[in-house]
Amino acid sequence: MNSATQAAVDGLFSGYPYWARMTLAAVTALAVAYLFAELVTRVVAGLVNRAHQRVPGDVTHGRTTRTGLRVVRGIVTLLVGAVLIFPAVSLVGIRPRVGLTPERLGEWLTGSGLRIALIALLSWLVIHVVGIVAGRLESSIGTATTVDVIERAKRARTLGTLVQNTVYVMVSTIALLMILRELNVDITPILTGAGIVGLAVGFGAQSLVKDIISGFFLILEDQIRVGDVANIDGTGGLVERITLRTIILRDETGAVHVIPNGSIQRLSNLTKDFSYYVSSISVSVREDTDRVARVLTEVADELLQDPAFSPYMLGPLEVLGVDRFNDTSADVKVRLKAVPSKQWVVGREFLRRVKRAFETQKVALPATNRTLVIEGTPALLPDDTGKPGPPQA
Repeated sequence: MNSATQAAVDGLFSGYPYWARMTLAAVTALAVAYLFAELVTRVVAGLVNRAHQRVPGDVTHGRTTRTGLRVVRGIVTLLVGAVLIFPAVSLVGIRPRVGLTPERLGEWLTGSGLRIALIALLSWLVIHVVGIVAGRLESSIGTATTVDVIERAKRARTLGTLVQNTVYVMVSTIALLMILRELNVDITPILTGAGIVGLAVGFGAQSLVKDIISGFFLILEDQIRVGDVANIDGTGGLVERITLRTIILRDETGAVHVIPNGSIQRLSNLTKDFSYYVSSISVSVREDTDRVARVLTEVADELLQDPAFSPYMLGPLEVLGVDRFNDTSADVKVRLKAVPSKQWVVGREFLRRVKRAFETQKVALPATNRTLVIEGTPALLPDDTGKPGPPQA
C-alpha cells in the first residue's frame, strides 16, 4: 500500500477509537476466514459423502464425519484468520508494534503452518478410516442371522473400540510430537521422559499387559462367549462377563470366580457350537442289550417329537454300545446332541422317560447284594463239633 493510499485510510478511520478499529479489523478477518472455511468444509464433506456411498455399512459415518468437519473448519478458520489479521489491522490505520511482520507471518504460514495443517488433517484421516473399518466390521456381524448374533456384535464392538482407541492414542501422540517439532520445541526431553516412564510402567505392569493381550486374542478368536459353560483350569461355571483383563464365572453354588486372562493354561468350553449329553444306562446283566437299545431309541424318538424339547435337539439318539459289565450289571452308553447349554435340560427329561419306559417294558435293573445279620439268634452253620454254634451277640 503506497503512502497516499495509507494516508487516505488513516484519515478515514482516524475519528474512531483504537478499540473500535481493532474490533472492526478482527471481526472482518474472522468473518472472511469463516466464510472461506465453510466453503472448504462443504467441499470436503461432499468428497467424504461420495466416498461413503462406495463403502456401505459404516455405522459411525455420521458422528465421525461431523467431528472431522468441525476440526477442518476450525483449522482453516485459524489459519486464514491469522493470514488476514495483519492486512485488516493495516486497513483500519493501526500499526502493530510487534516483532512479527506480515512477511514473516506469511513465510511461517506457507512453511511450518502448512505442515502443521497437513499433519492434523492426515491424523484425522487415519483415525477416520480406522473408524470406518471398525464400523463395517460391527455392521456386517450385527446383520447376521445366527442365534449368537448378539454376542458376536458385542465381540465386534469390544474389538472395534479397542482398535480405535489404540490407533487414536498412537496417531494423536505422534502428531503432537511432530507439531511440537514444527514449533521449534525440543522434543528430546519429552521422548526421554516418556521412555523412562514407559520402562517403569512396563516392569510394574507385566501381568496387566499379559492379561490384556491374552484377552484380546481370546475375544478375537471367539474361544468363549458370555452365556457359555466353561471349565478353566479346573474351575467350572457359567460365563457371566468377558473383558480384556478377566473372565468372570459363576458356579452352580452361586460363587463368582474372577480369572485373569493371562493366567489361563487350559480352557474347556462345554457349549461351543453344540453340546452332547452322555449317559451310561445300567441294566441287569441278564437283560438283552439289543432290546435295551431299542427301548432307549424309542424314548429318544418320542422326545424328539415333543414340541417342548425338539427345538433343543440336533439329532436322534446315538447308542455307543455296551461300555462295561460285571456279574450284576451291564452299562449301555448313549449320547444326545443338543444346542449349546440345553444338553442338561434334554438329558434330564430323557432319563425321566427312560425310567418310566423301563417300568413299562419290564426292563430289569441291576440286582444288589446285601448281607443281613440278625442279632440274638444261633448261627445257622454248625461249628467244628457238628453242633449249632452259640447265639450271636
